[in-house]
Amino acid sequence: MTLHGHSIIAGKVTPSDGVTFSITNPATGETLAPVYFETSAALADAALRAADESFDAFRAKFPEQRASLLEAIADQIEALGDSLLQRAHAETGLPMARCTGERGRATGQARLFAKLIRDGSWVEARIDRPQPDRQPLPKPDVRRMMQPIGPVVVFGASNFPFAISVAGTDTISALGAGCPVVVKANPGHPGTCEMIAGAIVKALEQTKMPAGAFSMVQGKGNDIGLALVRHPLTCAVAFTGSLRGGRALFDAAAARPSPVPFYGELGSVNPVFLLPGALKERAEKIAEGFVGALTMGVGQFCTNPGLVFGLQSDGLKAFLEKSTALVKSSAPATMLHAGIFQSFAGGIERFTATKGVQLVAQSESPASKQASQAAATLFSTDSATFEASESLREEVFGPTSIVTHCGGKDDLERIAESLNGQLTASIHGTPDDLREHARLVRILERKAGRIIFNGFGTGIEVCPSMHHGGPYPSSTHSFFTSIGTAAIYRFVRPVCYQGFPDDCLPVAIQNKNSAGAWRMVDGEITQADA
Repeated sequence: MTLHGHSIIAGKVTPSDGVTFSITNPATGETLAPVYFETSAALADAALRAADESFDAFRAKFPEQRASLLEAIADQIEALGDSLLQRAHAETGLPMARCTGERGRATGQARLFAKLIRDGSWVEARIDRPQPDRQPLPKPDVRRMMQPIGPVVVFGASNFPFAISVAGTDTISALGAGCPVVVKANPGHPGTCEMIAGAIVKALEQTKMPAGAFSMVQGKGNDIGLALVRHPLTCAVAFTGSLRGGRALFDAAAARPSPVPFYGELGSVNPVFLLPGALKERAEKIAEGFVGALTMGVGQFCTNPGLVFGLQSDGLKAFLEKSTALVKSSAPATMLHAGIFQSFAGGIERFTATKGVQLVAQSESPASKQASQAAATLFSTDSATFEASESLREEVFGPTSIVTHCGGKDDLERIAESLNGQLTASIHGTPDDLREHARLVRILERKAGRIIFNGFGTGIEVCPSMHHGGPYPSSTHSFFTSIGTAAIYRFVRPVCYQGFPDDCLPVAIQNKNSAGAWRMVDGEITQADA
């Protein structure tokens, strides 16, 4: 497949003159063809106008038709074969095995959302039938369901070129809900983005969907992102990336004359709490899991365990000794691009220069700066130093973590209370530990979106009960998830219909339950007709 480097607006390759940018293979430094063209504000406007114009026709499609679209997208992505995997590997440095697995996650979640759309229960249909003879006032016919909100702007993540990018959860859930999507391609893997965008266009054509239901724009600078967020036809924004970039876009969304929801995943240090019983029983086993999570994907996961807290003990000493040995034996690996590598190196320098923080382990194999290779690095400190150093709480994206030695239960609770919002928090313990440290669990319920017992946050299960989001700054809206089928609720809102004739209502809330979906009728959950 020959790449063109241009944006795709409503199914058509749309050239843009002016500023261009290139991408290099992070492992080799080789410049990858072609050059990519920065999208103009005029093209961004055209994409959103096409999305808005297609909205009524797209949302009117039956659930079966939108489900078929999502399945067709999965099929078309798979039809790209190894060429897609090879391009993603060249652009990101991610191993082929990782690329293959992540492609499976992306196509699997598209098919999972297709199943959700067909089921129909997700629209949360509620029907309260009229009671004209009710005293002292008659009861009207009132019905409610979720409806799509309109054009959605999606910013793809750099660390997941398939699962959280052009055809990631954001795009798939929005299309499934009936919302047209305009994707801002991630400049870290623009060729991969272009290939997947082409697959989505083919799927739209195959299922006879409006072409304006999907567009993708290229761009490396900030201007195009801000233009998309500020555009008056944008109804919601989904973003995965850095705190700094995400906050700028979040502020722009809030400052609009008509603010729109901004669902941003901005970063997390994912604290791990090691409780006494677990350390006594299996300190070395916990260390193996910890270092595996720390180094997985070169630490380039939003759920990477960046902080560890444990009570000073022989068990904590054993954990640290085993972790030290494993970190030293781990091999450096190429990060997604030079910019991420440089930020990682800066974070390591900051930790190293902090008084009271000790470097206890680093990959013994030499790392190549030219290949943007990060060496796994482990630090240690005490609770007093940690509490006095605000910078130690800041995320360093990559394979590094700080183990903090705490003096007692009160230290753990006080530190937990001082933490910012997190995507995940992990507790390693026994059932007795959980009972003894029940207050720690209560604290973490207010700090994190997902609390894990005897595990780590990496390796997210894509399923209906998953929640991937947490209090700020881990995400901008902790009520919603960006992973799992509940992600669809970011792009819909409830609409209530009162007194409508049955045949003029949306099909999902008519008397006849033609889809057999679960609905609430007069306060009872049922699949029966109303």
